[in-house]
Amino acid sequence: MTTKVELDRKVKAKGWEIAEALRADFRKRGIYAVNLIGSPGAGKTSLLEALAPRLQGKAAVIEGDLQTDEDKRRIERCGLPAYEINTIGACHLDAKMVENALTEFPIPDKQFLFIENVGNLVCPASCEIGEDIKIAVISVTEGGDKPAKYPVALRVSAAMVISKLDLLPYVDCDVERMERDALAANPEIEIFKISAKNGDGLDEFLSWLEELRAARN
Repeated sequence: MTTKVELDRKVKAKGWEIAEALRADFRKRGIYAVNLIGSPGAGKTSLLEALAPRLQGKAAVIEGDLQTDEDKRRIERCGLPAYEINTIGACHLDAKMVENALTEFPIPDKQFLFIENVGNLVCPASCEIGEDIKIAVISVTEGGDKPAKYPVALRVSAAMVISKLDLLPYVDCDVERMERDALAANPEIEIFKISAKNGDGLDEFLSWLEELRAARN
């Protein structure tokens, strides 16, 4: 058992080392990396599709899924370059996967790099992959209790996107509770209420990201 723990620590330490190297390279090149985390069906890909017209020529996307390149093809149809990582069972992306992807998928300098993690609100929250920030995407269709049930995801995120806002009239979701619980987990968190379908909140969200990138550079 002791050997197992030591090996786990070594693997995690190596992952952090790779993540820090990626982060340093991104910052040197003016790349702003955003790690999108959220459950399957939370609306992460739809959010990127809705942002795509505003990001032409200044963003690239890495998609993480257990199988298929479906999300990669969706993003490419919107005009953004994309690369798919299939984890074949792993519940989240790790820094080595991202490092390997970038050998085949070079990102131009001074771009946004959106990394859509595997659908999961648990494992991706505890793993660094070289990002500047994590953003938690939680849809109204998941219910208003999700921020309370997954506080770690909110604790490590710079923002929470409440997605699929256009469906609010048709689902039972307490958005005020979502906001309240998110702020209880992380008083610094920014909250955006967005509909990818009708565009509500997209300009505000992107302006915030651009301000963060400008401040870092």
